[in-house]
Amino acid sequence: MLENIRIVLVNTSHTGNIGSTARAMKTMGLSQLVLVDPVSPPDGKSSALAAGAGDVLANAKTVATLEEAVADCGLVVGTSARSRTHSWPMLGPRDCGVKLVQEVAKYPVALVFGRENNGLSNEELQQCHFHMCIPANPEYSSLNLAAAVQTLCYEIRMAHLSQNEYPEVEQEYPLNENLEKFYQHLEQSLTKTGFIVKNHPGMVMTKLRRLFNRARPESAELNILRGILSSIDKSVPDANATSASQSDDRKEG
Repeated sequence: MLENIRIVLVNTSHTGNIGSTARAMKTMGLSQLVLVDPVSPPDGKSSALAAGAGDVLANAKTVATLEEAVADCGLVVGTSARSRTHSWPMLGPRDCGVKLVQEVAKYPVALVFGRENNGLSNEELQQCHFHMCIPANPEYSSLNLAAAVQTLCYEIRMAHLSQNEYPEVEQEYPLNENLEKFYQHLEQSLTKTGFIVKNHPGMVMTKLRRLFNRARPESAELNILRGILSSIDKSVPDANATSASQSDDRKEG
């Protein structure tokens, strides 16, 4: 089960942190490391700090975007400082470990860590179902990337060792790529109805993403929502086609 828990590092700038992350993972039984657009690929410093976890480092997968890294995941948790502007669904380290272990039997799950200097971008955080915040000392909350990974990997292992205490999650949730397709469909349909101005989507889609991530629809529910959007698409005339028709009418007149 732990093999399907994915640790994702986004745009890591220090290669030593990649090696230290591999070591932190292996000590807790995790092995799947994904690097999203690292500033530099793993090097000798990475290998040195990986110590006995060279196999985890050697098998690390490198991709260009976070979307690609989590496309086949049914649960994605992003590490973040608590936001004061948007109340995204939050987890503590312990709850995060439990939730990842609960759901990993059904599909791959991912725990995402951002850049050393400024974490994950808002766009990247919106691809996560939950955000996770380590409650560090507010007077000195600077936590090294590898130390943060070690903290969360420990919680994952503790939850794994105690998994018999937690019932399996029976719901079937959609994969992240299917959620992204839904969001694209939603934006297209709302643009078609005029609810969203095409060139100025503003905060509407951000708030809708937050709403659906908080609600976390199951696969069957997502299919219903896609069906509703398709029904709307059929009942609302295409704005471009209407404009072209009106233009033709004016020419004939």
